[in-house]
Amino acid sequence: MINPDDYDVANGETKRMDCPACKGIKTFSITNSMGSILWNCYKVSCTVSGSTRVRLSVEDIQAGFKGAEEFASPTFEMPQYVVQRSGGVYMDRWCSRWGLDADKLGLMYDVKEDRVVFPVIHDGVMVDATGRTLGKRIPKWKRYGNSGLPYVSGRGKVSVVVEDCVSAAIVGYGSFVGVALLGTSLQDSHRRYLAQFSTAIIALDPDALKKTLQMAKELRGHVSDVRVLKLVDDIKYRNPTDMEKLDALHRQIGE
Repeated sequence: MINPDDYDVANGETKRMDCPACKGIKTFSITNSMGSILWNCYKVSCTVSGSTRVRLSVEDIQAGFKGAEEFASPTFEMPQYVVQRSGGVYMDRWCSRWGLDADKLGLMYDVKEDRVVFPVIHDGVMVDATGRTLGKRIPKWKRYGNSGLPYVSGRGKVSVVVEDCVSAAIVGYGSFVGVALLGTSLQDSHRRYLAQFSTAIIALDPDALKKTLQMAKELRGHVSDVRVLKLVDDIKYRNPTDMEKLDALHRQIGE
């Protein structure tokens, strides 16, 4: 039984230590995020996890507002060769293939490298962008800034964590927010960003199941409700079984 009072975790602090249950070395973490105490063991075989609420002091609340500045828009200037949507027939064909509304998503076009560009927006300001080649250029995906923020599509309280921008745009509907990690690695900036959501659904590709389970355990120290969606195929292919599972989770969560 974990008693949060035994760990003396200040607001905004995360402590990493040996697990008191399974004795795993440095696998246990406990976090205080604005009065929400969350703890879990990262070891897959260990079931230790939980959360509770504690009262915040006035100083803690004031510090929390200051901490919001962490995600303040960094200085970012889009290269001049990235322009408003004008990729012509090839960009239109690519968007049509994936069922994406380029205008609604605010997609742009990299004239120099022939890329569809997905803007990364924070607080209504473009702080970064990532582009996907329309041809065979390497790398397939290119990051234009260094904000560390994921690409996000949609609005709501439930995040669906995926690998790429196309997948995020596809699942970002209703009360779902598609959050693209732009890879399969969970960075500290991703954890902090995802902490704002009531629920996080991990929906990585089927061949990344081990990574998915590990990521779910890591996020349980930051998000109170973390779920895993076991996919038949990459979510961007809209496999009917996968989409039915996602809709079922939407009904179950009820947000």
